[in-house]
This record gives sequence, structure tokens and C-alpha cells, in this order.
Amino acid sequence: MDILFILALATVCVVLVFDYTNGFHDAANIVATMIASRAMLPAQAVLLVAVFEFLGPLLGGTAVANTIGKFVDLDGLEPRLALAILLCGLLGAISWNLITWWKGIPSSSSHALVGGLAGAVVVSTGLAHVAWGFAELAHGHLTGVTKVLLALLLSPLLGFWVAFLVHKVMARLLAGARPIINRDLRRAQFFTAAWLAFSHGANDAQKSMGILTLVLLLGGFTHEFAVPFWVMLACSLAITLGVLTGGWRIVRTLGFAIYKVRPLHAIDSQITSAAVIFGASLLGAPVSTTHVVATSIMGIGYAERPKAVRWQKAREIAMTWIITIPGAAAMGVLFYLLFLALTRGFQ
Repeated sequence: MDILFILALATVCVVLVFDYTNGFHDAANIVATMIASRAMLPAQAVLLVAVFEFLGPLLGGTAVANTIGKFVDLDGLEPRLALAILLCGLLGAISWNLITWWKGIPSSSSHALVGGLAGAVVVSTGLAHVAWGFAELAHGHLTGVTKVLLALLLSPLLGFWVAFLVHKVMARLLAGARPIINRDLRRAQFFTAAWLAFSHGANDAQKSMGILTLVLLLGGFTHEFAVPFWVMLACSLAITLGVLTGGWRIVRTLGFAIYKVRPLHAIDSQITSAAVIFGASLLGAPVSTTHVVATSIMGIGYAERPKAVRWQKAREIAMTWIITIPGAAAMGVLFYLLFLALTRGFQ
């Protein structure tokens, strides 16, 4: 069997594994507020999320996939080397996802993907093969790593301040309401949580769709960067399976360790997170669900009782955000060096 085909197949499988770990890692981000506010039992929350998570990649377009698939430039490389570099970057991102999951740290799969790929590309071919986008930014165009990093930087800030405003408005509207309103707020979460799950699927699965399409392009299996339907379906299935099986360690961090979440807080966080993530998907901006959900909870706490927010836990999460890109990049570098050592052994 042709070595290029075997390498392409292996890379496709690793992309789907990354997509699975993305869902596995981010499941808690989506269900944490539902469970913490007692709107649903864990099994109910996961089943609801899985259904709309599956629909998100199929109906959410491909704008994010186009962004992610074009922030590294490997067109001029020999196909087998290009696929090997992608493979090493993906393994770096997956490793970082698993490490942070094991430690119960809500880090970003998006940061891990960017870091892992950038690390493998830079160590193997140099800085020139990463589409940084700095020159385009000077002319008012957002593209490449600049677009990715700007989206990852702005989305948590939007999550915080939009949640702050949403909670202020909702608290004013419900001022004087009887405690029975909590029952209605819990029921309403079936709709807001579904929107959040759809938005997450539409944004996060597209990252894997973009890389998978890049694999097909670099391997010569397609002649243009256009996401096939089978790629959408495969990524949709992989991320949904991940959601169905994972992430419970992080529920404690997001649902209980930042701020005590009640029904009103939960629905405000879900509305905010879904709106920010869905809006980013329409703009082709990859964002971190982890960042947006966590900062929305902080924003709600800040709007209500700033002293009750566990800012120490927020600082711990922020530190993890800072180290994720270099950490995943280091993992990508390690996997590429391991690849070189192994291939030398066969020469």
C-alpha cells in the first residue's frame, strides 16, 4: 500500500481523535451550569447536548474551517513531510487536552490546536510556513494566526461583559418575582442549552473539518479547499461521541468553583455563551468554549456579588490559558523530534 495513503489515513484518524477529545474535554463546559443549577440530571443534560452538538457542524457552515485550514502554509512541501508535520501537531494538541483533562483544568482545545500545529510547523520548516497575518493586518485584513489569536483573545472579554449586562437586565426584569420562577428558569434551559450545544458544535467541530480538508488537499486527494459532506459528518460524529463520554472532572471547576450557580445564573451564562460562540462562527472566528463559559460565569458573579467570585480559581484558569499555546507547541515539537528519531532508524 502506498506510504502516502497510509500517512494520510493515519492523519485523518488522528484528526478525528482530536475532534473526539475536543468534545470529551468541552462536554463539561456545556453541561456544567445545567447540572449546577439542577435544571437537568447529568444523563438528561448530556443527551440534550449530544443531539444539538451533532447538528451544529452539519448546519453551521464552514467559515471557521476555512480560517483554521489556512493558518499554516505547507503547500510547497513534499506531501509525506507535510502530512507528518500535521500529524505531529495534532498529537501535541491531543496530548495537551488529555493532560489538562486529567488535572481537571478547563483549558482551551482551540489554543491547544493552534499551539500544537504552530510548534510542529516552526520546528520542522521555519517561521515562514505559518500564516501569521501581520502584513495583512496592516492593510486592515484579518487572516491567519492573527485572526485566530484575536478571536481567542476577544471572546473571553465579550463573554465577561455580555454576561454582566445580560444578568443586570434579567435581574431587573425578574426583580420581585416569586421563588417559583426558578422552576420556569430551569425549564427554559432546555432551549438555551440546546442553542449553546449547537453553537459549540458549529464552531469547534469546524476546526477539525478545516484540518481534515487540509489533509486531503496536501495528500492530493482533492484539488481545492472545499469541505466535503463526509468530512462534516465524520467530525460531527466524533465530537458528539466525545461529548457523550467525557469531561466530568471539569464540571466541578466551572459549575461550582468560580461562583455558586443558580437557575438565573445558568440561563444567563448559556444565553451569553451561545450568542458569542454562534456570532464568532458566522464570522469564521475560532473561539474557545471553555474561555467563554468560564468568563460568562465570572461576569455574572461580578454583576451580582463581586466578593463572592472565587477570583483565585479564576487566576488559576487564566494562567492555564496563558501556558496552553506554548505548552501544546512544546508537545508538537516533541512529537516532531520523535518522528525524526524514528524515521532515522528506518534509513
